Amino acid sequence: MSTPMMQQYHEAKSRYPGMLLLFRMGDFFETFEEDAELISKVLGLTLTSRDNNIPMAGVPAKSVDIYLRKLLQAGHRVAVCDQVEDAALAKGLVKRDITRVITPGTVTEDEMLEPGRPNLLVALVPGKNCFGVAWVEATTGEFFATDIPVNRLPDELTRLNPAECLWPDGSLGSVPESISALLGRTLTGRPDWNFDPDTAKGILFKHLQVITAGGFGFRDEQPALVAAGALVIYLQETLKASLAHVRQLKPYHADRLLALDEVTRRSLELTRTLRDNQRDGSLLGVMDRTVTAMGARTLHDAILSPLGEIPAINARLDAVEELLTDNHTRQSLRDLLGAIPDMQRLTTRVSTGRASPKDLVGVGRALRMLPAIKAKVTSRKAKLLNELEQRLELCPDLRELLDSSLADDPPYNPKDGGVIREGFHADLDELRRLSREGKDWLAKYQADEVLRTNIPSLKVGYNQVHGYYIEVTHAHVGKIPADYQRRQTLKNAERYITPQLKEYEEKVLTAQDRALGLEVELFARIREQVAAQTHRILNTAEVLAMLDFLCSLAELASSRRYVRPQLVTEPILEIREGRHPVLDQTLPAGTFVPNDVLLGPDTGRFWLITGPNMAGKSVLIKQTALIALLAHLGSFVPAQSAKVGLADRIFTRVGASDELSRGLSTFMVEMTEAANILNNATPRSVVILDELGRGTSTYDGVSLAWAITENLHDTVGCRSMFATHYHELAQLAESLDCLRNHHVQVRELDNDVVFLHKIAPGSARRSYGVHVAKLAGIPEGVLKRANEVLTVLETRHQLPETRRIIVGPPEKPRKKKLKPDAGPSLFGMEEG
Repeated sequence: MSTPMMQQYHEAKSRYPGMLLLFRMGDFFETFEEDAELISKVLGLTLTSRDNNIPMAGVPAKSVDIYLRKLLQAGHRVAVCDQVEDAALAKGLVKRDITRVITPGTVTEDEMLEPGRPNLLVALVPGKNCFGVAWVEATTGEFFATDIPVNRLPDELTRLNPAECLWPDGSLGSVPESISALLGRTLTGRPDWNFDPDTAKGILFKHLQVITAGGFGFRDEQPALVAAGALVIYLQETLKASLAHVRQLKPYHADRLLALDEVTRRSLELTRTLRDNQRDGSLLGVMDRTVTAMGARTLHDAILSPLGEIPAINARLDAVEELLTDNHTRQSLRDLLGAIPDMQRLTTRVSTGRASPKDLVGVGRALRMLPAIKAKVTSRKAKLLNELEQRLELCPDLRELLDSSLADDPPYNPKDGGVIREGFHADLDELRRLSREGKDWLAKYQADEVLRTNIPSLKVGYNQVHGYYIEVTHAHVGKIPADYQRRQTLKNAERYITPQLKEYEEKVLTAQDRALGLEVELFARIREQVAAQTHRILNTAEVLAMLDFLCSLAELASSRRYVRPQLVTEPILEIREGRHPVLDQTLPAGTFVPNDVLLGPDTGRFWLITGPNMAGKSVLIKQTALIALLAHLGSFVPAQSAKVGLADRIFTRVGASDELSRGLSTFMVEMTEAANILNNATPRSVVILDELGRGTSTYDGVSLAWAITENLHDTVGCRSMFATHYHELAQLAESLDCLRNHHVQVRELDNDVVFLHKIAPGSARRSYGVHVAKLAGIPEGVLKRANEVLTVLETRHQLPETRRIIVGPPEKPRKKKLKPDAGPSLFGMEEG
């Protein structure tokens, strides 16, 4: 039979199915049954038992946030059932209720989040030939929605990288495999009624206080609005607080941005490295000069969503240029911004009623900096800076409220007292005066009693159990006056109370309790007043984030000698002395070799690049793509000069790896990525290819590389760079008007090679694979034999640059083992 406490536990658990329930018992949060078994494994806790051998495991209440973070990182959602009445005053079972619901996508506590990365909650709704997608940053209130074609959904989800993704329970079993593989354990099933169009849109419109979404730029029948409504329902259920910070639903316009698919973001290592998935070593890692968490998140988002319209790009470039040339203003702004806390996440905690006194002091400190920041961006030439200055609200009323009401260094918990500033509230000041004067009164009272009783060792004290007392040792018991009433007997002394001390006790303790209660009440009122201005504070926070972002780009340009790119409509890419933005910083100073890239109608819009491994082919094509991306971001670029034709997409096919978990081989990955490019690239796209076709036989590989090159040149007509070891492709320059051969230069010295890392016209004669193998540490005997075989092949057969491909029916292969001294040329090799 279940005990009353377990009944209380099961009732709370039933209200939050699918979540772990932390149940407050004294100084611990306990879990039971299956939850206990799970968290004992996840958190490494000892599993105990209760009552009828019910499994139980718990964590200390004072350090619960540490364990909550670990549970969130493991992909779990948690409901916290706390005591909602004083156990000392409870009659029978202590009342408990759910006070917090923490999920990966709705967590708002700083200690559980990365400051420089958004933490997105996403909802998906299947529609006709598209998905309705909405996402919200619960810690900042940023709220977006759009309809995305089915084929583009995986790319958008990898860009969003959701912490949690909502999906209808009824169709969890039919989640497309491509989506399920991406989302993994972030997928959260929700009741189907959450995604009912009428219900979801009704709740969304009520939250936004509108009767149509047309004013936000949506059509009311869009599936995206259903997804947005499902998010609002989930936030209301989990945050259990005002959603005033989620104030405006914004449409996401992919057509106004430079599109980057998952493969491109990963292979260009925009925010994480391929090797160890770390921020350090990525483009984001080397670009970041922001001084606020708000600016860092803005930079992160901007890198993943570069602009796709020249006016918007130039507006950023104008602002960056002005901040770059005015070094004093930039440095002053950075100094001011660096002293500002994360106002977006602070304001969200205020809005949801979770802000501590220190959080409000942080808001006040930020507001005090605003006049100086506004003065720095007043009367600027750049249009974007002027717009930001006009949007920057000083909020003088809030600043005055916070400055006058809160102590300079209050405690985290308002119940600890010392939160409200002296002079803010007369009644509180009076109660505090009584408490302070009590110390003087007690000292005088003790001195008077010593004289009256002639007991020199008499002392007046206080403890929480017995209150105030007069302590007299047993040696002086005979001197005790008649008005002393015994309160407690100790081993060597007696404790007494007098009517006068009792009266004082009631007066002082009541004053202390009333003072603490009044402080808590006043703090709650102040927090509510600040929360009522959430929209103003968040608007200002957005301005500060953008200013930090722009200053960061200017600081980067100043420190790394970047130049302003020229954006044009023509499909060209002219980069003089371009440098790889990551390697230029991570390699020793002065060692990186710059190169020119000139893609256009006169210089060739398709460059075929040959040369040995380690010579820099891959670096060249990646730096070209990154420079194009930086220009669309609105950033200055690492080059002597750059003229960049506006692009609609950047595609990459760089490197390859098996995806065995999906049943895909290296070659299948290559072909899938190549198919994506051929099917989606346009004349405005930029395409970089690296070693296409190396995952299969020589016949297949060269044939496919040949045909793909022709297609990109003749059919797609986009700007392309193809780094390859298939020297046979160099012949295509004779038949493809816009293809140009280039190679990375090497110098041969005493049977060794020196990589010059410099690009030059023409195709390479050799790949120098044996030399690279030597650098990698291949044993000398193997290298010697490889050179013998290479000599035979090179002397007995035509060199690569003189080979020709005869297009016709393939010869029937003969099962004959290839011998180094009898082997045919590459296209005459027999397979067996």
